[in-house]
Amino acid sequence: MSASARTPLPPFDPADPLGIDDLLAPEDLAIRDTVRGWAADRVLPHIADWYEKGELPGIHELARELGSLGALGMSLEGYGCAGASAVQYGLACLELEAADSGIRSLVSVQGSLAMYAIHRFGSEEQRQRWLPGMAAGEIIGCFGLTEPDHGSDPAAMRTYAKRDGADWLLSGRKMWITNGSVAGVAVVWAQTGEGIRGFVVPTDSPGFSAPEIKHKWSLRASVTSELVMDEVRLPADAVLPEVVGLKGPLSCLSHARYGIVWGAMGAARASFEAAVEYAKTREQFGRPIGGFQLTQAKLADMAVELHKGILLAHHLGRRLDTGRLRPEQVSFGKLNNVREAIEICRTSRTILGANGISLEYPVMRHATNLESVLTYEGTVEMHQLVLGKALTGLDAFR
Repeated sequence: MSASARTPLPPFDPADPLGIDDLLAPEDLAIRDTVRGWAADRVLPHIADWYEKGELPGIHELARELGSLGALGMSLEGYGCAGASAVQYGLACLELEAADSGIRSLVSVQGSLAMYAIHRFGSEEQRQRWLPGMAAGEIIGCFGLTEPDHGSDPAAMRTYAKRDGADWLLSGRKMWITNGSVAGVAVVWAQTGEGIRGFVVPTDSPGFSAPEIKHKWSLRASVTSELVMDEVRLPADAVLPEVVGLKGPLSCLSHARYGIVWGAMGAARASFEAAVEYAKTREQFGRPIGGFQLTQAKLADMAVELHKGILLAHHLGRRLDTGRLRPEQVSFGKLNNVREAIEICRTSRTILGANGISLEYPVMRHATNLESVLTYEGTVEMHQLVLGKALTGLDAFR
């Protein structure tokens, strides 16, 4: 008799139908549970109210708490950072976005964009000055790449920096910048006579302002700003010394996209779980709607896409941990998981019926947030073209 025949099968777990948790080490599960507990205590009781009001009050306190959890710059080494694995960072992103995409965006922009840029491309002096405070949540960072007229084409940015003696003068505008008006430091990318360079900009510098963007119907519980720079004078050592060209900002974006691959599945999971619970308790025609074939078909299809997406995120995380994750593979994950997450939210909404549009349930909030997630860190079309080029060898961007 084979060993498999002698070993009793574990029970089916509706929350983990593929047994993905078996792939996780005890420390992975501990990190996941810690972040999930923090989100349940500090975010979920308030998030509907924050979203309705279009605000994220106490963001500096939240940042310090996230810093104490080790969630800021989580996968970076040294300078007060946790040095966690890519999979552990991904699990944290999933749990944060299960609460709200705006909370995960706060963490992603801080760690995967602003801190990552300084950690990878900065001088030792820049790392020592900024990273410990950012890891602790004492300093919030933002990342200025997208411009009002240039989103998917960063090479055409108009923000520029010119030398003035030993200094730099930085001018231009950046748009849709998460954390912008609460940041103490901004990593800003600009054209120079040497090519595109990154600058570490203290936000109290004369000529720098960050008006907050209002009237959003997505990511409402998140600070989104415009960055305006009018001949901001920066010392020579404000430039990131280790990179010239688009390789710098694009590598940062790839790191942030990896977190989105996980995070989108958190939003999908929260919506799916709401639909399952609703289907088991909402009665029509004398019985719970979860007992009808059409509802069960929806739930089954959503479960398949949700857990396939989590398995894909886990696979990409293992590749990143072994140094084998390619940017095209990140595009694969971002394209699939965000697209499927939106569909899961929309299908969940149909199960909840009219209640699906109420902030009493998380579904519509997650659905509207994911419309932004679908666009930022590379639109659907950009990731399709990245994969198209990889598959055919032909460049459709030109």
